[in-house]
Amino acid sequence: MGPLLTLEEQTEANQLVLTYPPFIRSIEKRKLKLSEVVVCSSFTVGWFGEENAKRNLKILCFYLDGTVNLYARPIEGITIVVNLDEMKVIEYADRKTVAMPKAEGTGFSKSESKRSDFGEPSKNITDNIQDGRCFDVDGHSISWTNWKFHISFDVRAGLIVSLASIYDQVQEKFRHVLYKGFISEIFVPYMDPSEEWYYRTIFDAGEFGLGQSASQLEPLKDCPANAVFMDGYYAGQDGKPVQIKNVFCIFEKYAGDVLWRHTESGYSWKIYKRGQKRGELSNKDGFHYIFDWEFQKSGSIKVAATEYTHRDQIKEEIYGTLLADYTIGVYHDHFVTYYLDLDVDGSNNSFVKSTLKTKRVTADSSRRKSYWTLVKETAKTESDAKIKLGMESIELVVVNPNKKTKMGNDVGYHDDYPQIRAAFTKYHVWVTRYNKSEKWAAGLYVDQSHGDDTLAIWSSRYGDRKQGHIVLWYTVGFHHVPCQEDFPIMPTLSGGFELRPTNFFERNPDLDTISPP
Repeated sequence: MGPLLTLEEQTEANQLVLTYPPFIRSIEKRKLKLSEVVVCSSFTVGWFGEENAKRNLKILCFYLDGTVNLYARPIEGITIVVNLDEMKVIEYADRKTVAMPKAEGTGFSKSESKRSDFGEPSKNITDNIQDGRCFDVDGHSISWTNWKFHISFDVRAGLIVSLASIYDQVQEKFRHVLYKGFISEIFVPYMDPSEEWYYRTIFDAGEFGLGQSASQLEPLKDCPANAVFMDGYYAGQDGKPVQIKNVFCIFEKYAGDVLWRHTESGYSWKIYKRGQKRGELSNKDGFHYIFDWEFQKSGSIKVAATEYTHRDQIKEEIYGTLLADYTIGVYHDHFVTYYLDLDVDGSNNSFVKSTLKTKRVTADSSRRKSYWTLVKETAKTESDAKIKLGMESIELVVVNPNKKTKMGNDVGYHDDYPQIRAAFTKYHVWVTRYNKSEKWAAGLYVDQSHGDDTLAIWSSRYGDRKQGHIVLWYTVGFHHVPCQEDFPIMPTLSGGFELRPTNFFERNPDLDTISPP
């Protein structure tokens, strides 16, 4: 297994192929122009039982003649393997010539996509908060209404949110909620066993780095006019700092829905929601991810990952959907695993699973036949805290058993080989004891790893422990069956979760919000 791939070695491997004589002959045999219209991209080789794996990459090349859509015209039938330690091609096979998708229809500009002029053209994102910026920035610390938190940048995780605490009007102090939260891993396996695709079981964070792959955000396109931008830095291959400008944006937005509303005896009260958001854009191998953390005055934290992509293409229709001539959108999955070190009023926390259970009424004194009630189970071991979400009605809460409200409630917040390496995707929720070396769900070193240092392994190590410093891991996953509306570029698709206070406050904190005139 190997460390995070650097951009420098990926670029060198890609350029190496373009000057490799057998590859040049393969391009000429296909009657293609090499010049600047052939570009190559690197892919990890995965692990499929090999004993002594080397630091190898597979190189895929694409033809840009007539299109700006990088992945729209793959040059199929060629297998190229580059060893990174020796930086040379160690395997090359031109197995077959495959018909290439046409350039026509692969673009996404107005002139290329032949869009009509129906409706108004899209406008830049504008500030929907009219009374000025309502948050303060001190270095990387953010203060907004009743929240304060810190954001930072990491070459592997990208955006990290930490030290989040909320002000309690009743107790007149800030109370801890989240010590640290970030994306631990994104696993994207493709459902195609063919030679060109079987190895594409990508770990975006552990193999390529979400921070290293991050892109610069554009004002008024990615973020509104009231946004504040921050740069990100990481150590490059030579140890020198690498800067990514405008990698984060922080802004307040009007959510458009009601925070709370009440009508009584002809009097009506209504307060509208506002949220404070941060964003990051990361991209790798045709996929672009937008990562959002939204803090709300109610005490909730909404976390979401939005994915959009260019289309990947192959010839065997059985493994995907026919999108255009010679173009297949391959079936695949996305599993986004979050690391959430919750410190709910302190670090001594427990994980409680509350299940709705139906009870039958046996007493003759009631005409009701049944009702539901709540059955609470505190996880004693890490295995007890592995949860698969489904049809069962459950509530998952991280509580501080040593802190209670006036009503006596615990304060809390709720919420084949590739599978061996990504065993953390078997459950939606995991809870582990805090260990400073256990941050990455797929292990510290992911490239060609064997799955022996993952979240699934850590969770089986420890015995009974009802409370202490715990970490919640949550996986947002979905199966992606491409359709023609995804071509030539896919609309956004979002998934996420929300951390909500549960008996954390003595009353609704939104009541302290003043309605605008």
